[in-house]
Amino acid sequence: MTTREYNNCVDQHADGVFRFILKNLKDEHGAQDVVQDAFEKLWVNHKKLAADKAKSYLFTTAYHTMIDLIRRNKHTNNLEDMPEAGNTTFHDYSDLREVLDEALKKLNEVQRSVILLRDYEGYSYQEIGEITGLNESQVKV
Repeated sequence: MTTREYNNCVDQHADGVFRFILKNLKDEHGAQDVVQDAFEKLWVNHKKLAADKAKSYLFTTAYHTMIDLIRRNKHTNNLEDMPEAGNTTFHDYSDLREVLDEALKKLNEVQRSVILLRDYEGYSYQEIGEITGLNESQVKV
């Protein structure tokens, strides 16, 4: 990948990677850090990568960096802050987006990432498998 192809990759994929990570983390600063780390790793390896593999590399790197961050933060965050499943009703939400966000919060990291990659970012099952390290059958389930 040339420097020009790297710059084009940044222009084309920065927003999508950021949205994907932000949707999972719910922390803008954390998402910015994860995306910055992913692009830094891409830059370090850009001469070794083919330009057509850059998007997959970016999302895979960002995904794994995000998982590492979540795991580190689990030790410091208290799960008591999350609402219990039985304590919310449909009437507590002002719109469908809030209902969907609440449902996504209840999924584990892998399930949430698969749904976001498929339904929000439009990736195929095969591409999601490459990003998450799951096989295509696992992604479909």
